[in-house]
Amino acid sequence: MSPDLNGVNPDATAFWLRVGAGVLCGATIGVERQLRGKPAGIRTSILICLGTEVFVATSVALAGPQSDPTRVLGQVVTGIGFLGGGVILAREGLVMGVTSASVIWMLAAIGSLIGLGHLEAALILTAVTISILIGVEAFESLLLRLSRGKVSRQLEDIELEQ
Repeated sequence: MSPDLNGVNPDATAFWLRVGAGVLCGATIGVERQLRGKPAGIRTSILICLGTEVFVATSVALAGPQSDPTRVLGQVVTGIGFLGGGVILAREGLVMGVTSASVIWMLAAIGSLIGLGHLEAALILTAVTISILIGVEAFESLLLRLSRGKVSRQLEDIELEQ
């Protein structure tokens, strides 16, 4: 693998495209999280995505016969797992923050794609992530309303003694 110095050279257009993509993808997901009052909001999401992009782009730029940039990806996965684990809480028998931890995982994956120069894939996965966060919640609400309706109908069918 030949080194790609454009990803870490501020004089190169590729550098600014990657920085912009990292900020855009992180901010897009972060706005959704911020509007819901979740722990990883806009700033955190941007910094996770952008930071991952910088680490991956730097490892690619340092690639040579004696180095392996995929080791950085492995360390990103480990570090992000630790960060994501920090937002998971257990309160009164309920586990909270798993979705936020999963979003952090996706932000790092998207940042990795950007760092490797796969901007289109990163933008598509950002849209997919937002669609999942918004769409699945709407689907869950629909299922909850439907299940409440079913229980209500069952209660109406019960004859009470007078």
